[in-house]
Amino acid sequence: MDKNLEDLILKYVLQNAIRYKGKANQNVIIGKLFSAKPELKKYKKNLSKIFEQIKSIVKKVNSMKLEDQENLLKKLAPELLERKIEKKELPELKNIKDKVVMRLAPYPSGPLHIGNAKPFLLNDYYVKKYKGNLLLVIDDTIGSEEKMIVKDAYNLIIDGLNWLNIKFDKKIYYKSDRLDIYYKYAEILIKKNKAYVCFCNTEELRENRFNKKECKHRNNSVENNLSFWKDILANKYKEGQATLRIKTSMQHKNPAFRDRVLFRISNRSHPRVKNKYSVWPLLEFSWAVDDHLLNITHILRGKDLMIESEMEKYIWNILNWKHPEIIYTGLLKIESLKLSKSKSQKEVLSKKYIGWDDPRTFSLQSLKRRNFKADAIRNFLFSTGLTLNDVTVPIETLYNENRKIIEPIANRYFFINDPVKIKIENSPNLNVEINLHPDFPERGTRKFKTKNEFYISSRDYKLIEENNLYRLMECLNFAKKGNKFIFHSKEYEKFKADGKMIMHWLPVEKDLVNVEVLMEDGTLAKGLGESLMKNLKFNTVIQGERFGFIKLDKKEKDKLVFWFTHK
Repeated sequence: MDKNLEDLILKYVLQNAIRYKGKANQNVIIGKLFSAKPELKKYKKNLSKIFEQIKSIVKKVNSMKLEDQENLLKKLAPELLERKIEKKELPELKNIKDKVVMRLAPYPSGPLHIGNAKPFLLNDYYVKKYKGNLLLVIDDTIGSEEKMIVKDAYNLIIDGLNWLNIKFDKKIYYKSDRLDIYYKYAEILIKKNKAYVCFCNTEELRENRFNKKECKHRNNSVENNLSFWKDILANKYKEGQATLRIKTSMQHKNPAFRDRVLFRISNRSHPRVKNKYSVWPLLEFSWAVDDHLLNITHILRGKDLMIESEMEKYIWNILNWKHPEIIYTGLLKIESLKLSKSKSQKEVLSKKYIGWDDPRTFSLQSLKRRNFKADAIRNFLFSTGLTLNDVTVPIETLYNENRKIIEPIANRYFFINDPVKIKIENSPNLNVEINLHPDFPERGTRKFKTKNEFYISSRDYKLIEENNLYRLMECLNFAKKGNKFIFHSKEYEKFKADGKMIMHWLPVEKDLVNVEVLMEDGTLAKGLGESLMKNLKFNTVIQGERFGFIKLDKKEKDKLVFWFTHK
């Protein structure tokens, strides 16, 4: 066998064994391997060798101590070692002199997603810890054309915060309602000769900054700048013709800090105030004003906003205002996920995605609809701590945390994805009874009457080889002889010694239900479910045997539609 394939099997076996207290499941490994490498199904001559190798590795790993398994996986593939979610003590806030007041600052270009929920939860944590006050200030000033404000995002953001149990003040602030306040303080800066109206185009501005050269408009008189500013507010200039810039040192080490733009003209319509305003502040100016006027004591933001923080401090110093304490956090990256609100916005508006809760957005709405629990998200995000360093975690860590919550409540059912009908010769008629949940027999059972025809998944069907022994879960053992499937025995013990794979199944009968599952990548898994699934209530989460956790989203006349949660 190829050494790389053998190593991959070992990694999967170790990961599965560690998840289940040191005992790996051979059938889970088979399913995971062929999902990761579907091309292996083409090489039927090698399947027996692969099955034998999996069986051998499982036996060897299961004989190891759990600690040794963890150490080996840590050495071979640390990224597969599921993190144990631990409650980390977050650092204390500094400089607490008055009541703690913090703020949330979402930009309404879309709902919150799993990647940007962390700072919101951290703000909530600190305010609750210090019995402070948390303000929600919707940062809806018009920005670049690439970051359009979406009307639906206002309510989606609030809905997401409520779902995460983030407690903010009843009064919600909208920056689009505060333009006249910003204009007032812009005028104060002009009168202090700290800001001026600039008529340079983008190329001139960039070139002057690079060359540390003062703009020719920089030394206009205060009177002229006040007059120009009033003309800007009176719509006497077109978009791109004039900006308001702050005076800093043109020798500053960071070119972006040199005479930074504070206001620009934009004639785009705003979802809330339409075309009432055409002059909009940049982020750091509006926050410099609001953080003072709203009595913010502590600001928690991503380290990517450090230059904005420095500009805020610069403005506070000009106006002789007290500085709030600023705490930075590194970016959270999740392996295998490329989170982008702008991409999601494009796909939602073009109807490529079904909506903002499309599973591909990984928005809080999509996670909620897929049956992720708010506590799982909170624990997952807090486990990454509060540090300046960027943190990368595998998506499986989130799934593992959510699994802890839903696994005990999710009853088991058979769902056969892409079913194939097989006939097992000489199969006896059986009455099969399986617990709804293996750990809670008191919940009841599922009962099946079988004859000699069964549905199995096409994935399992392709893996069947001649003269090997296979088992229908909790039912019977069979083998393939030529083009026929032959009954072998009923007892699991007879399969255990030489069996290759356990399959989930359904009897061929008219009471089965059509099922569709919307997967996390937007595709549909279609198949058959057992008749008992017809009695499920909306939003019930179940575990499809050997498929994963799924949540009933809607019932249609001829089918049940589920959303995939995770394995």
